[in-house]
Amino acid sequence: MELHELDLNLLVVFDQLRVERRVSKVAENLGLSQPAVSNSLAKLRKLFGDELFLRTPKGMEPTPYADQLAESVGYALAMIHSGVNQRTSFDPKSATRSFTIGMTDIGEIYFLPRLMQELARTAPGISVSTVHNTAINLKDEMEGGHVDLAVGLLPQLAAGFVRRRLFRQRYVCAFRKGHALDKGRITLREFTAAEHLVVVAAGTGHGKADELMERAGITRRVKLRVPHFIAVGQLLRDSDLVATLPERLAESVAAPSVSGLRAFDLHRPPRQPARPSGTTPNRARSSAEPDHGLVRPTRYRVVDGACCASRMPA
Repeated sequence: MELHELDLNLLVVFDQLRVERRVSKVAENLGLSQPAVSNSLAKLRKLFGDELFLRTPKGMEPTPYADQLAESVGYALAMIHSGVNQRTSFDPKSATRSFTIGMTDIGEIYFLPRLMQELARTAPGISVSTVHNTAINLKDEMEGGHVDLAVGLLPQLAAGFVRRRLFRQRYVCAFRKGHALDKGRITLREFTAAEHLVVVAAGTGHGKADELMERAGITRRVKLRVPHFIAVGQLLRDSDLVATLPERLAESVAAPSVSGLRAFDLHRPPRQPARPSGTTPNRARSSAEPDHGLVRPTRYRVVDGACCASRMPA
């Protein structure tokens, strides 16, 4: 197929159908009638020799061939959009838009206070909304422009997204001041004998620490399991429980109420554990959008080297 045989507007309809999955929604987004969208889909089916999207109770589901085309089409449209809009500037001082950020409760505890302080100083008209990475289909929401960027351990966003490493960190033990382990070096025997609080953070990547300990044959006495990190500080302050936490989160919750943080080597050499790193994925098409400059110029002050970028509207 040659480019002169292809109507670019058909690819815009294709990309919107892949994201929205409903003809009515695509028509609304593009300012077209529903018959016009259906007619474009018919042309696409003839052009590619594939149904591309099938009607189901859940909406228009892409065929395997449509899934195969999706990333290339989305990337190509993004580059075109970036090229024709690159002269537009973004002034954070006068901007008044809202950004939606996908993150876990760890992100809300660690990143949000720093981000809001920086926005108050450099972009006072900007507002922020957060959504939990695990509560939505993050990939689809970002591709659809409903989420501008995401922060966390997000291996599902490897392809088709710009990813920047924020930092590398250890995992540490956290417990209340005056705990039996609030001393010098903690031995493996003492660690396994303690009563543990475990956060079952499904879909966040932080379960890797638990997997590493299990593979190394380290068995803990798990006294309490919780689904999130928000209450960890309170629980540790009022009990003799021990928690294995990402170091930066531990520092955030270790206010006067929780102290005595002790770094603990989960795998003594030669089985040294890999250190998970945080990243900020954003849709590949976003890097040239004017709003991309919202945090980039101050990234080293905001979140220890994070580069936060916004998505490009479809």
